[in-house]
Amino acid sequence: MTTASSPHNPQCTADLGAQYITCTPHYAKQHQNFYDELLALGILAPLAAPIEGMRVNEGDYNFVAPQGISSIIKHYLKKSGAEVYFRQCVTRINLRNNKWEVSKETGSPESFDLVVLTMPVPEILQLQGDIVDIISECQRQQLESVNYSSRYALGLFYEAGTKIDVPWVGKYITSNPCVRFISVDNKKRNIESSEIGPSLVIHTTVPFGIKYLEHSAENVQELIFHHLEKILPGLPHPVAIKCQKWRHSQVTNAAAKYPGQMTLHCNPLLVCGGDGFTQSNFDGCVTSALCVLEALKNHT
Repeated sequence: MTTASSPHNPQCTADLGAQYITCTPHYAKQHQNFYDELLALGILAPLAAPIEGMRVNEGDYNFVAPQGISSIIKHYLKKSGAEVYFRQCVTRINLRNNKWEVSKETGSPESFDLVVLTMPVPEILQLQGDIVDIISECQRQQLESVNYSSRYALGLFYEAGTKIDVPWVGKYITSNPCVRFISVDNKKRNIESSEIGPSLVIHTTVPFGIKYLEHSAENVQELIFHHLEKILPGLPHPVAIKCQKWRHSQVTNAAAKYPGQMTLHCNPLLVCGGDGFTQSNFDGCVTSALCVLEALKNHT
């Protein structure tokens, strides 16, 4: 759930990860309080215009985030009162005096009473230290069974007054080996202003993402533009471009024996959560969060 901004105008934004949220009748009931709150605050709004080629199931509701999909995360972080530190790459977790000593790429190790890990599962398996021996054989097998798709996303930002002349807000592409989805992102979120330029989002197919995963961003960007020109010839020239590589995009195989969370150590508590234990959508994240919360309540 990431939203990128144009360096020329921070109000011109594009969702480079999740595009919209689909709520099924089951989760509309189960997570009603979450949806009610986000809708009441205007963080979510109904998807006003249909997206071409979107799978439609009876009873489903589709929502967008008018301020960008990352506004959902910002809302919950603000509500939690947590202090957030970005760009802290955790490398090692050790058990020291009944606390967790967490080491990072830079700076001194820090000590914690409990740790919750929600990064992609392959990144959990890369951690060094006592955590390596704490993970049981059964847990390790489950963690190693988790798979993700890979893809690229491209955000194109335009000057105010630029016209993107297409009859849709978003469209799934089925006939191209590179491009899978295109969205006129500001239109998708029902935000059109003469003072803010439009933004375009392009998601690649999974096979393309896997094939070019280790290529340079410049090379991949050029390839995506080459295919985009075939689909939308004569597109105006963007004033800024953001290329996002999703090495771990959506979970294709979750840790089935540990639905919602996996407790690696009880005292002090070390627990894993996130979509690797559910599914890669908003309801999957909420489900895992509630399961992690239960684990915290049981051990604190």
